[in-house]
Amino acid sequence: MIMKKVSLVKVLFFLLLICLLGCVKDRQFETPDLGCISDTVANATFGEVKNLYRGETVQIQNDMVIEGYVVSSDKAGNFFNVIHIQDLPIAPSEGLQIEIELRDSHLWYPAGSKIVIKLKGLYLGKSKGNFKLGGTFNSFGNLSVGRLPFFVLDEHLALACDQSSILVPRQITIDSLNESFLNTLVVIEDVEVIKEELGLPFAVEKEETLRRLADCKDQEMALLNSGYADFQPRILPDGKGRITGLLLKENGTYYLVIRDLNDIDFAEGRCEDVVDEFTSSQIFISELADPNNNVDARFVELYNADTTALSLKGWSLTRYTNENTEASSAIDLSGFTIGPAAALVISPNATGFEMVYGFGPDITVGTNSAADSNGDDNLELVDPFGKTIDIFGVIGEDGSGTEHEFEDGRAIRNPEIQKANPSFNFSEWTIYNDTGAAGTINRPQNAPEDFTPGFRD
Repeated sequence: MIMKKVSLVKVLFFLLLICLLGCVKDRQFETPDLGCISDTVANATFGEVKNLYRGETVQIQNDMVIEGYVVSSDKAGNFFNVIHIQDLPIAPSEGLQIEIELRDSHLWYPAGSKIVIKLKGLYLGKSKGNFKLGGTFNSFGNLSVGRLPFFVLDEHLALACDQSSILVPRQITIDSLNESFLNTLVVIEDVEVIKEELGLPFAVEKEETLRRLADCKDQEMALLNSGYADFQPRILPDGKGRITGLLLKENGTYYLVIRDLNDIDFAEGRCEDVVDEFTSSQIFISELADPNNNVDARFVELYNADTTALSLKGWSLTRYTNENTEASSAIDLSGFTIGPAAALVISPNATGFEMVYGFGPDITVGTNSAADSNGDDNLELVDPFGKTIDIFGVIGEDGSGTEHEFEDGRAIRNPEIQKANPSFNFSEWTIYNDTGAAGTINRPQNAPEDFTPGFRD
């Protein structure tokens, strides 16, 4: 039997289905017996099809045929006018989605069924990171993949006569997501809904809604739910466990779409809180530089006097310009770790810094940042909990002519100091500048010879 022989049957069933859907609210139907094909053989792979894409939507002209296994289902209303297929029922290597104009497509192409797709005449495109097959539409002069009309479906799609397969989702982790998993069925273990969204419904009514999942390492990913899904008003589950769904991607962001609530099994207790933000009084500002001969060689140095490394997640370095009492700039130190008995150098000009000192800084920030002081500003080191750990200068006082001025010079923490101080204490510092006011040393400092970035004196 070829594809066109089942066309009339499907058209008649489709008309009957419309009548039934208009009369009943419960969409529980038996899968129709629409026949199958066995004489059409695949002659192309998913990868070969994707290779036809050259950056813009293209109509396939070759007599290419692929086979795939349906992994999505619109039975619960979380998918609409789309079928997702993968090349194998177990350990797939590729996936695709097909845009179609067909409601309740699960009655025609149940999950696990093998379908044959004749590609000649179909359009291939890529939208938001996903490869798509289907019809076409023109939007503002741009050709895009659209829904394949129902009455031509039988020219391109048909069930294979092979028995439906049991789909085995590929087990992945949030930190292993990559494009080879797109449009395939995956399962992620040991995840939970983030605490901030507990008690919310799966989706806002009639609105596509993103919810957030997290694993026990606090790595997050998105869960996309339709505002028209049968489970839309249901409350997101508490607990932790496994979730199965289709992996998709939009504008660089991966997200999961479940087929129905059976894809979620959160029967375990929630993850224990991960403590990954720490405070310490043994991290402090150890050197400030405003070289007399080169503003590009400015830097701020932090030092860790502890015997263990410390993550700076949530830490910040804030600058108060002149006599300002409101912060003028701040550097987020998250993502950096400072080693034991080690220094961390922050520069507002990495190129200039390296040309002067012969090596690159640990952190590069911009001009006018907290690391780009001209010597009369005040700096504050703040921990993840908002507490001031260390400070240089007096907030609200312009440093010019004071004991905390280092213009054209250097402020160096005395070597015996091994602990931060949230109140500025002049006796902990040796300060060089071009005035010598208030007990400071009138000796402008030149780079590189008068500075020791990365090395504590």
